[in-house]
Amino acid sequence: MGYAIGVDVGGTFTDVVLRRPSGAVTVAKCLSTHDDPIAGIATGVTRVLTGLDPALVTRVVHATTLATNAVLERRGARVAFVTTRGFRSVVPLGRYARVEEDRYDLRFTPPPPPVDPADCFEVVERVSARGEVLTPLDPASVRRAAREIARRGITSAAVCLLHSYANPDHERRAAAILRESVPDVVVSSEVWPEIREYERATTTIMSAYVGPLMAAYLSRLRDRLAELGVRAPVHVMESAGGVVSAERAARRAVATIESGPAAGVLAAAGTGLPDVISFDMGGTTAKACAVRGGRPEITHEFHVGGKGSFGGRRAGTGVPIKTPAIDLAEVGAGGGSIAWLDAAGALRVGPRSAGSSPGPACYGLGGADPTVTDANLVLGYLGSASIPLSPPLADKALDRLAGPLGVSRAEAALAVHTIVNAAMASAVHVVTVQRGIDPRGFALVAFGGAGPMHAARVAGRFGIGRVVVPAHCGVASAAGLLTGALSADRVLSRLGAADPAGLLDALAREAAGDLGVTPADPGVRVERSVDVRFRGQSHELTVPWSASPRVLESRFLARYARVYGVEQRGEVELVGYRVRVTLPPPAAPPSPAGPMDPDPRAVATRPAYFPELGGYADVPVHTRATLAALSAVPSSIPSASLPGPAIVEDPESTIVVPPGWTASPGPAGAVHLLCEEAPRA
Repeated sequence: MGYAIGVDVGGTFTDVVLRRPSGAVTVAKCLSTHDDPIAGIATGVTRVLTGLDPALVTRVVHATTLATNAVLERRGARVAFVTTRGFRSVVPLGRYARVEEDRYDLRFTPPPPPVDPADCFEVVERVSARGEVLTPLDPASVRRAAREIARRGITSAAVCLLHSYANPDHERRAAAILRESVPDVVVSSEVWPEIREYERATTTIMSAYVGPLMAAYLSRLRDRLAELGVRAPVHVMESAGGVVSAERAARRAVATIESGPAAGVLAAAGTGLPDVISFDMGGTTAKACAVRGGRPEITHEFHVGGKGSFGGRRAGTGVPIKTPAIDLAEVGAGGGSIAWLDAAGALRVGPRSAGSSPGPACYGLGGADPTVTDANLVLGYLGSASIPLSPPLADKALDRLAGPLGVSRAEAALAVHTIVNAAMASAVHVVTVQRGIDPRGFALVAFGGAGPMHAARVAGRFGIGRVVVPAHCGVASAAGLLTGALSADRVLSRLGAADPAGLLDALAREAAGDLGVTPADPGVRVERSVDVRFRGQSHELTVPWSASPRVLESRFLARYARVYGVEQRGEVELVGYRVRVTLPPPAAPPSPAGPMDPDPRAVATRPAYFPELGGYADVPVHTRATLAALSAVPSSIPSASLPGPAIVEDPESTIVVPPGWTASPGPAGAVHLLCEEAPRA
């Protein structure tokens, strides 16, 4: 096994992790450079490679928010949409659900469609839902559309013909004609051939929208890494937690929209506990995901750019994307979230963030607005970070809130801390309570630069009695990238398929071909699943495949009861077929244990604010090493645990142990927090 590098670019920090053949890990955390993310990556890679020959690196895995930001900021390529005659208005009409304050806005204006209505073109053809040709393709109509697209200077086209999932011939022929004059052409039957015309169209459009941007970015990244001496292949994390080559990521960029958050969930799933809630709090956002049986929940449709509703993105409020993704809830609450007073004088936190520039006031980079990080510094929870912190600047920023609110600086900071905890708890609520899951049987796995400072308070809101903070939790997403496996997915909607098993086998061969293997090769894992619904219903549920109709039906009925809370009976039908082929990466050796502090009792103390104690109190400040060494000194603290209030610091993050909780060392360098008053996972 060679050296491997994981790179995660976030809204505030860029994290780089180097894993050596021995399992030892070197990390770098530097401020993200939004004008050119590759500059921040180069800085981090240079740091972790200090004293090492770059040629020894054999793998680079990258998680990027490039596609997400391109959609949110509307800075992708101009796209022409080509569809069947009579259906050019499907995308401009779209679909929008009014949520929250939009419900009562009499002057409500829906967001613009993902493609300009003037750039929608029709071609003469028609295929039925069963694949029969009703109207042959008219090549002349395609050439007329191609000439007009080229005349307008549009360089990217999305082709989505009616029912092309059932018969892609017309779509492929139209794409071949368009490619004679349009440089980038994306077709829905290659991106994601599923039923539902609007969702398939928006998915294809978004792939054409961000594809050229992604291709140029990954090309520049490879060139910059080569300048540093790293010539290893670059892989990119997909939204569902798999890893694909940079070339495939450029061709199917829409699959990388949730690239960054997926890596952190993999790190949480790797803790060894079967049922956990992944809790990732960075500088800009906080994300939560339920992991059951060691596997994260997967959704086959999500929305980009939509409005949140109690932590979740509401269907109909953004652009729907039909591609597998780890099912996350996300809120605009992070260490850089800005605290502010609304017109009525009420305190709010987020969603606007100070980001990396100018950053929180305590960074000393020109920021003046009070942020969550500033509040944590004032409260004494935060003592150090990857960059120097200025307590006087944090004090000054919080005074801007304390004065108008008529409270002390510490009370203002505690209010900011409490409000952001409530906001992040809404994300946990979405992935558990809102979906019928009792969170009290789960452990909360906290990571991200700010997550461990807030995790116990968030867990306490749900009666969760165990919090796990993995080693290198501040860069867990970058570390999680190195656990991702090379994978390829295939999906196909086919109503009334005569040979479902044969259809799945054909999809498996296609997916394996993307990886240069066959399904029968040693080590190749093939997962087959099908979309099933009651005949007459409009939506389906995905269940693992079985050749036995009785077993398949029982799996569907059990899933239906779990999702909807009712036991239904009736005739079922298969609608879609899914395959994922995976090549697991070589198993990483365990990381060597770090050095222990010879005397765990010789720890520092500092004042920290805990409302249970009525204000500030001097609390012990441990490192992971001193906490781990407690077991070597039986007379120090019973059961090798550290009772709260206490603080555990490491270079990438800080763990706050509130009163009523205890901290103890766990496997693989993790720290476990336990609350005696809550049921343990």
